[in-house]
Amino acid sequence: MSTATVSHHSVKHSHDSTPVLSLVDITKRFPGVVALNKVNFDVRAGEVHALLGENGAGKSTLMKVLAGKHQPNGGQIILDGQEKSFENPKQAKKSGIVLIHQEQSLVPEMTVAENIYLGSLPLKWGNRVDWKKLHGDSSEILERLKCTFTSREMVSNLSIAKKQMVEIARALVFTPKVVVFDEPTASLTDHEKPVLYDIIQNLQEQGVGIVYISHRMDEIFHLSQRISVLRDGEYNGTLNTADTNEDEVTKLMIGRSLELDHSSKPRDFKENMLELRNLTVNGVFEDVSFNVRKGEIVGMYGLVGAGRSEVAETIFGLRTPSAGEILLDGKVASIRSSHDAVVEGIALVPEDRKDQGLILGMNCRDNMTLAGLGTVSSMGFMQTGAERVVYDKYQSAMKIKTPSWRQKVGNLSGGNQQKIVIGKWLHTHPKLLILDEPTRGIDVGSKAEIHALIKELACTGYAVLVISSEMPEVLGVSNRIIAMYDGKVTAEFDGDSVSEDELVQAITGMVKPSPSAAVTG
Repeated sequence: MSTATVSHHSVKHSHDSTPVLSLVDITKRFPGVVALNKVNFDVRAGEVHALLGENGAGKSTLMKVLAGKHQPNGGQIILDGQEKSFENPKQAKKSGIVLIHQEQSLVPEMTVAENIYLGSLPLKWGNRVDWKKLHGDSSEILERLKCTFTSREMVSNLSIAKKQMVEIARALVFTPKVVVFDEPTASLTDHEKPVLYDIIQNLQEQGVGIVYISHRMDEIFHLSQRISVLRDGEYNGTLNTADTNEDEVTKLMIGRSLELDHSSKPRDFKENMLELRNLTVNGVFEDVSFNVRKGEIVGMYGLVGAGRSEVAETIFGLRTPSAGEILLDGKVASIRSSHDAVVEGIALVPEDRKDQGLILGMNCRDNMTLAGLGTVSSMGFMQTGAERVVYDKYQSAMKIKTPSWRQKVGNLSGGNQQKIVIGKWLHTHPKLLILDEPTRGIDVGSKAEIHALIKELACTGYAVLVISSEMPEVLGVSNRIIAMYDGKVTAEFDGDSVSEDELVQAITGMVKPSPSAAVTG
């Protein structure tokens, strides 16, 4: 086997080859589906053991069994040589198992400190909360995490990335034996990721076993010592990280190699569908000008806070511009709300699919038709037959994996949730499709399917605007790339000829890109 080209973390060896935790023949069934079938997994003290698999492979379900959120139908949990059975997460935490959730489980109406110590608030005489100790201890943890917010801030006022840091802070309250990180960097900035890596190294040095779930291969090869793969709810093998590479791991996950096919990009562009002229929202971004043609994919690339999502929200009517114009099909558009945008033929697949794209407690069919209720209702009444036709069409076309349309969307994997969001907007037959971080938190197989779908949509005439923080994604799907830094467009590039160095320079404000790289729309 060839060695991975990605650099490895400095802590590469566990303290002991004896597992601190073993999961043996774990089986978990839900109505209509076997989520886990006799899965085996272990983690050693001081080790980072990566757990990989496509969305729906069973990774999160296995960890929820471990953390007491689900009770297995069969198998054993062995911790420090003793068999354990957890009826709830509190029991698992007391035994030293901490799960840092992919789906944030914070209470928005409480302060940061109250969330960190939720369930274990420090008390004083009279069974009253010791507020001084609570905020003092919380501040110490936040300082270790190099957080820029205080313990007294309300969680509801924090960004997604800051909320994720509060989730991590919760784990440090306990003296854990095993910590499970489920997609911990999905919402972290590039500045916050090294802090997380330092925390993981510190936990390793204390002999804590780390289970690390992520779709980001660079993180997996940077942090882990071993990699185990689940596929369709079954164990599919374990590899030593130092002895493998991304291609081998991908094959183990999905049964094939993945190559980003640049030649399949759309090439037949027509007139402008969207044109922005000096669009400005005071204090957020200014003088943003670019165009997207029918049949073209334009990528927007930049660091977190560059203003990319805010530009998309303004096009979609969620923000009111201070100056500038939005032209659709060559005509100035007056978009005062998201309803106006939909009427104009604009669709926005948002960055946060759980909070902004779906109603998690509703079933798949009802989510799929949410954006186009007028097409599946008559005289104010829903036509269930028409809803099923719409759902069946996009479920088949997008290969959405679910036991039934009755399944709650909240129970689906991230990749299948994202496909439902995209299907929901395709049902409105938009002219302009905006996708904000379309593959965040999605496995490599689903990511390839969504990339192929984006190209196919453009080839059929859609104008597509893709916002992404992943350079390979932007380079792989875009005909042109708009680079943003600090609320301004710094450069425009041909997606086939731009180099990674030119892109990095353009989004960091360090050096102006060479004029030869820039193109006009």
